[in-house]
Amino acid sequence: MIIDGHSLAFRAFYALPVDSFQTRDGQHTNAIHGFLSMLLSLLRNEKPTHLAVAFDISRFSFRTREYPDYKGTRGETPSEFKGQIPLLQDALAAMNIRTLTKEDYEADDILATLSVRGTEAGYDVLVVSGDRDTIQLVNENVTLLYPASQGVSALKRYDPAAVREKYGIEPHQYPDVAALVGETSDNLIGISKVGEKTAVKWLGLYGSLDGILEHADEIKGVVGNNLREQKENAIRNRRLNRLLTDLELPVEVPELERTSIDEQAVRNIFERLEFKSLLDRVLKLEGGENGAVAFTAAGAEAEPAAPEIPTAPKAQDLLDEELELWLSRNAAAAPTGLGLTVEMLDGQVIGFGLSSATESLNLPWQAGRTDYAPLEAWLAGPAPKVMHDAKPQLKALKRSELAFDGLATDTLVAGWLLRPGGPDKTLSDLVTRYLDETLPIHDPNQLVPDDSAGVPTQAWYTLRVAPAILDALDAGSRTVLTDIEIPTLLALVDMELAGVAVSHDELAELSTQLGESVANLAASAFAEIGREVNLGSPKQLQEVLFDQLAMPKTRANKTGFTTDAGALADLQASNPHPFLGLLLQHRDATKLRQIVETLDKAIDETGRIHTNYVQIGTATGRISSNDPNLQNIPVRTEEGRRIRAAFHAGEQAESLLTADYSQIEMRIMAHLSEDAGLIEAFNEGEDLHRFVGSRIFGVAPEDVSNEMRSKVKAMSYGLAYGLSAFGLSKQLRIETKEAKKLMTDYFERFGAVRDYLRHVVEQAKVDGYTETIFGRRRPFPELHSPNRVLRDNAERAALNAPIQGSAADIMKIAMNRIAVDLREKNLESRMLLQVHDELIFDVAPGEWDALKDVVTHRMQTAADLLVPLDVQVGRGKNWDDAAH
Repeated sequence: MIIDGHSLAFRAFYALPVDSFQTRDGQHTNAIHGFLSMLLSLLRNEKPTHLAVAFDISRFSFRTREYPDYKGTRGETPSEFKGQIPLLQDALAAMNIRTLTKEDYEADDILATLSVRGTEAGYDVLVVSGDRDTIQLVNENVTLLYPASQGVSALKRYDPAAVREKYGIEPHQYPDVAALVGETSDNLIGISKVGEKTAVKWLGLYGSLDGILEHADEIKGVVGNNLREQKENAIRNRRLNRLLTDLELPVEVPELERTSIDEQAVRNIFERLEFKSLLDRVLKLEGGENGAVAFTAAGAEAEPAAPEIPTAPKAQDLLDEELELWLSRNAAAAPTGLGLTVEMLDGQVIGFGLSSATESLNLPWQAGRTDYAPLEAWLAGPAPKVMHDAKPQLKALKRSELAFDGLATDTLVAGWLLRPGGPDKTLSDLVTRYLDETLPIHDPNQLVPDDSAGVPTQAWYTLRVAPAILDALDAGSRTVLTDIEIPTLLALVDMELAGVAVSHDELAELSTQLGESVANLAASAFAEIGREVNLGSPKQLQEVLFDQLAMPKTRANKTGFTTDAGALADLQASNPHPFLGLLLQHRDATKLRQIVETLDKAIDETGRIHTNYVQIGTATGRISSNDPNLQNIPVRTEEGRRIRAAFHAGEQAESLLTADYSQIEMRIMAHLSEDAGLIEAFNEGEDLHRFVGSRIFGVAPEDVSNEMRSKVKAMSYGLAYGLSAFGLSKQLRIETKEAKKLMTDYFERFGAVRDYLRHVVEQAKVDGYTETIFGRRRPFPELHSPNRVLRDNAERAALNAPIQGSAADIMKIAMNRIAVDLREKNLESRMLLQVHDELIFDVAPGEWDALKDVVTHRMQTAADLLVPLDVQVGRGKNWDDAAH
């Protein structure tokens, strides 16, 4: 077996998602993973006695010297592919598989030479390549395995009969067809108007390209004329696509015999590549518990042990005593001993799928069933249960009035903790990544669903993938999962089901007023320019701003010059114009009206909005909100306050309670940096920004003006987010020189902050990740990216990740402990919303003092910092009134 290494690696690269295959130090591995997976399948299925993999050294060869445009249309090699080939070659070397290259020649020429030498020595030869030029090598002793369109997982077998069936020619004639038609991938231009059918027809008549050219005068019509005028193209193509069969190579075929793998070397390189499942496949393929090889050094072939491909157990239907026995037998399992999934229809449970390692149950559900009493008891009991995307399923259980306990882990959340910026959002993604298997899915064209893709099967795969993910998590991340994220998931279930009361009438009135404001602002804007335009059209705005009003050009983009909000705000600050001011107000009013209308549509028949909290939506750990988004409502504008005023205490509540962390990120900065000045300010209860301003500007705290305070506040938060002097100057609308001096003065007086910020990035470059106070990790492979933009962005994100991530952890810990206290103290008050650093509660009658004590205590003690966690509490009939 001889394999075209670059050809198959490139196909694997494009077949597998780049972002799903990346080591913690940022090395992309999708091409390596796909190639090795295909190779292992080939070794298992074909059992070759001799094996070699050929690689190109570069794009340049004797062919490019003869024809410089050869392969000239191929784009630049993707940056994510670079570096994968040397690592693939290291993996092959560890497996004792010979790799070959030849200066000035292509891998195809090595394959051609080996195929001839192999057949001459009496071997059957398998050529594995995605280059169609290798079709010419096929004969009675040489078979081509060619990748199908879906990548490298399926290979089409071409023997002479298959070539004749596919192309209507003999294999050795294929280069003549390619010479006439041309090869787009190689930038070889053929004869105009000559397609594959015409070329095959001519070969049937004249036998070869030489025969066709000898009879060119007999071929009529446009194609005949083109052939005569462009015959040099075909002659050149045929000369270049002929594969060489007489290269001098450093090995003979017998030297390519399969031998033992170097097990330790394989373990080392696969550990570096983070290929746990592939390592298992290599060792299984080579046979024996300790990785004994399938081929001895002497060449005697031993039958390799076929790797076991696990299949989900067939689901059973059990009732009453049999169900109780099954549950009791499995309830004593380890925390990941059972899997549970729930089907839902209109928010109600209609079925369960349970699975142990060897057995699965399919349990259709109807409320009031007495034969499923053991199931209800098990659900409500502490037996450990493993789920994927548990939150919507637990909500369905509560809607169906089924008690639940014992959630051991959620594989969706666990996978996100391991790769917080990764794309693994489905069970199928996780099964592919961590088990190197494919999750069965329903065929949408199948009228009767396949049981093998049902809920019990999903429960079985969830159960199996959970330990693989947990094993990959470090100890700190596992603690974050069990102590923070799983309790947060349970708290979010109750919050989403509770929702919050919102007044339709107040939102409708505000929407009407905003609509009138939008129309009036548009009319005023049109009056300024003397005509009507589409204020939402970038093209028309460009014409008004830069042609009609001759304003300075903004940043160039693909359609001309940007009209985004930031650019126009800068333009208005530097070159104010009435039209531009009205345009910006129009945009703000339009955006607010859209927010109001979205909220109004989300009010259900009970008068409440039930947002969806996305626990895995950010890399920092912050919770986001959608359907509708409750975290994008402006705070400081009059209209934003009116939106919040529409959020009311529920009918059974006496008021709302709001509790907000004060300057939590700056307090975490003080704790992490251990800066004595910041710690002093917080411990003395000073206004932080006034305190810092007095130090920077050299005045008494009471003499710090509002302008000074604003500058200090912007800088303090900006530094934590990696803001440059240029960025600070733009934000404060001051000269860059002044911004630099502000930063210099700040760091002179708060040097520990500077040292901490420097250390965070440098340590992240060494470790490959940042870590919060509680052990939440965020990988930063881009810190070593050759792309400067990616690297700079990663440095800025790494700067703030420990601060923002710690703030997220603290908020979650407070939420979780409050939720437990509300249950244990039998309080009727409910936690409704979490918005940034704020929590909102419905206060049950007579519970204000008790709730305030619980919330304040739990938020203030969520973390043990060097400075106090200050919590501000507000009370009111609506969200705006309860502001503090």
